[in-house]
Amino acid sequence: MRFRVGDRASYTQTLSEAHVALFVGAVGDTNPLHVDEAYAKRSRFRGRIAQGILVAGLISTVIGTKLPGVGAIYLSQTLRFLKPTYLGDTITATAIVKAVREREKGGYVLTLETFCENQRGERVIEGEAVVLYEEPEGQAP
Repeated sequence: MRFRVGDRASYTQTLSEAHVALFVGAVGDTNPLHVDEAYAKRSRFRGRIAQGILVAGLISTVIGTKLPGVGAIYLSQTLRFLKPTYLGDTITATAIVKAVREREKGGYVLTLETFCENQRGERVIEGEAVVLYEEPEGQAP
């Protein structure tokens, strides 16, 4: 079998002003907690935070590029937002295989533990993904 329980992969990125601005442009989330420093400083966060879904998007990067990689498609993803992510935080998104099922039609369905941690090793997001994986055309397993 190509995938085994316990297989894992990660992706790390430092979140910047540019990431937030591009995300705002893509989806329109202009909540002042994300875009207005003066407003955010008066909030319980004491500064601007990145959108939770932007941070969770790093999990998608792991799934689409590393584990299982090209050919993967989301079936579901649960998320629990545990701590804020501030601009300048370095986030590592990780996926770990919890279960693998081979499909009769080919490919696999994988259940993945997913989480994001900041540079202090604190979990900021955790959840579970279920993904369908089929080998891209012309690629051997």
